[in-house]
Amino acid sequence: MSEFASAAYVPYLEEKQCGVQHVCVCLSCSSVKVRGHAFSFLPSPIVHVHHLNMREVISLHVGQAGVQIGNACWELYTAEHGISVSTRPDGHLPKDSPSHGDQGFSTFFSPTGSGKYVPRSLYIDLEPGVVDEVRSGTYRDLFHPETLVTGKEDAANNYARGHYTVGKELIDGVMDKIRRLADNCSGLQGFFVFHSFGGGTGSGFGALLLERLSTDYGKKAKLEFCVYPAPKLSSSVVEPYNSVLTTHTTLEHSDCSFMVDNEAIYDICKKNLGVSSPGFTNLNRLIAQVVSSVTASLRFDGSLNVDLNEFQTNLVPFPRIHFPLATYAPIISAAKAGHENNSVSELTFSCFEPGNQMVKCDPREGKFMACCLLFRGDVVPKDVQAAIASIKTKRTIQFVDWCPTGFKLGICNEPPTCIPGGDLAHVSRSLCMLSNTTAISAAWTRLDHKFDLLYSKRAFVHWYVGEGMEEGEFSEAREDLAALEKDYEEVGIDSADAEEEEAEY
Repeated sequence: MSEFASAAYVPYLEEKQCGVQHVCVCLSCSSVKVRGHAFSFLPSPIVHVHHLNMREVISLHVGQAGVQIGNACWELYTAEHGISVSTRPDGHLPKDSPSHGDQGFSTFFSPTGSGKYVPRSLYIDLEPGVVDEVRSGTYRDLFHPETLVTGKEDAANNYARGHYTVGKELIDGVMDKIRRLADNCSGLQGFFVFHSFGGGTGSGFGALLLERLSTDYGKKAKLEFCVYPAPKLSSSVVEPYNSVLTTHTTLEHSDCSFMVDNEAIYDICKKNLGVSSPGFTNLNRLIAQVVSSVTASLRFDGSLNVDLNEFQTNLVPFPRIHFPLATYAPIISAAKAGHENNSVSELTFSCFEPGNQMVKCDPREGKFMACCLLFRGDVVPKDVQAAIASIKTKRTIQFVDWCPTGFKLGICNEPPTCIPGGDLAHVSRSLCMLSNTTAISAAWTRLDHKFDLLYSKRAFVHWYVGEGMEEGEFSEAREDLAALEKDYEEVGIDSADAEEEEAEY
């Protein structure tokens, strides 16, 4: 400790190199920061130590959907932390930024010696087109060039190409880059993996990546944000194959998967925001608000903080039942914002409306197992408790009888940020609800039906077998999804009904 103490007693010193540690001395209070720990030096030899919890998250954006959602997320994070102040953000903070000295940066951004903040992220695509747009786009100076990884040929909407042939050539280099990102963290919380179920890279390489993360970083949280095939909109004929195969492969490697479907978000943009023909930018900016809400309490102060492990503990009652439904409110345009109350109770009721959900399904058809309410902005716990008490009296909202408490709360003091020129209005408070409900099994039922129609004719199967996949993997994956449907059915049965069934046998 003597070398630290000597640094603290030099009144004009701002930074001093002590061994391998980088020590920053605050001139106003003589405190020293050394890699996540603050040491306050008093005139006496007593040394007081504060622990500054560093809780980093590494974001992995896989395939076209993953990369484009990534663009929207990083656009929002830079705005939230005050980095995005120019037309071409380069990761530097303006000198007058209120975020200086804010530890929240470390969750998503890695500080460099030159005062720049670099995203803790990796963009991965098997073909260069979409990532090249990032390399030459508005945010090209924000990302480290080595974290933009591309192959030379795409997965051609084929899970087998992404998982077995083309993906295999890229995976070792990707894992090496992830290791370097992880080595640069002092308290790695886990990984966010953004990918689609329907694309070849998103499904195939996304599954391969999660398998390897499970092997190399078994104890770290692995959360997915997946674009699920929409009921009516489709980007490729073989989407059902890719989706069933990737769900089967990742089921035991992912801790929690937040699903979004393009059709649900498309409808939200049209009905709530008045966008006549929404594009991917409109859709992805809405998804980014959900992702930001999930991580807000890691980055900002709040009266009830929630970390990544708490999501799993409170939302996942059984390992396989890990597909929470995300709902967000208020989703209103600037034109309507002045006419809405947006009280805590109004937001809470809005989140139980199917019209604000990120996946097309009706929660009134199922039962809730767990529910996580993540508030942001001007919210006091008393109002939240009153809103929940009111929700519990509603007959339309049913919880399974074996989980009577049901609600996990998070309150972050930082209000939501809106992108200038975006669709969403600036509001003083927001709510993101993550709920584990049996109603989401309707999404699996829809998907399995589409898979069965294709597979009954063995249509397009030769493209997968030609890439080194065995045909048996199709039936194995389909059986696993049937078991998943059954799992959801069983957890929705009330304890009394289950006992009666057992008695009959």
